[in-house]
Amino acid sequence: MFKVGDYVVCPGHGVGQVCSVEIKELNGEPKGFYTIKVVSNGMKVMIPVDSKEGIRALIPTTDIAGVFSLLEDQAVKVDMSTWNRRHREYTLKVKTGSLLEIADVLRQLLLLKMTKKLSFGERKMLDQCKDLIVKEISLSSGAPEGSISEKIDSLYP
Repeated sequence: MFKVGDYVVCPGHGVGQVCSVEIKELNGEPKGFYTIKVVSNGMKVMIPVDSKEGIRALIPTTDIAGVFSLLEDQAVKVDMSTWNRRHREYTLKVKTGSLLEIADVLRQLLLLKMTKKLSFGERKMLDQCKDLIVKEISLSSGAPEGSISEKIDSLYP
């Protein structure tokens, strides 16, 4: 169970901070909810305390190297299907909230960017993935966001 002040990851929203834990009545029964303020845009979301996919803890510092290893591995086949199909697949991966899935989407888009001009939607997805990774790793490790962003940029000149 998370407590007020903890940083958590809300799949689809990004990193947030638990503002409160409240009991609300739902269908006549009391149910616990976390109120989470998303760091990137200040939006507040309510997630049931007993939700399995609702939120997760920040990535442990011991797992951060695995994210960068995945990003460094450029020997993967880039998906050259239509943009719509890629976008659907990428969106599903991002919504899982898994930092490794998000890093995989970022890697695919960065590799694709090296071979062709990305569409507006692809550029937006690339920026979103990079922002999610940078914010989570920064809060987890205590490193400044700028240095993490620079490290990612240095992998794909």
